[in-house]
Amino acid sequence: MTPIKTAVEITAYEIVVMGIYLDLPDTPMNFSGSDRRQVQLWYQRGVPLRIAQAALWLGSIRRLRRPAEALPLAPIRSLAYFQPVVEELLQTPVPDDYCAYLRSKMEAYLRDHPG
Repeated sequence: MTPIKTAVEITAYEIVVMGIYLDLPDTPMNFSGSDRRQVQLWYQRGVPLRIAQAALWLGSIRRLRRPAEALPLAPIRSLAYFQPVVEELLQTPVPDDYCAYLRSKMEAYLRDHPG
């Protein structure tokens, strides 16, 4: 039997995911209702927070590291954009320190490309 999730647990998970999502380049300025439903779905499915975090950073880094001559991509409109990356990371587990590695890569990119 699955334990009942409390509103406080869901909120803490949401806050972390929302914070990362809203800080990424090319994402909306606000978290929408559909974004909230997506993060709640991840939580209810038992997607570990480190997988959700890694998916956001990895998906964003992949976009940012595209070849300079490639056509520009439209901004990300929804947290659902990262769902395939979540599935990929659930199927192919990564080392525990991978999340910290991705975070450092994103921080370095943002430092080198302000604004």
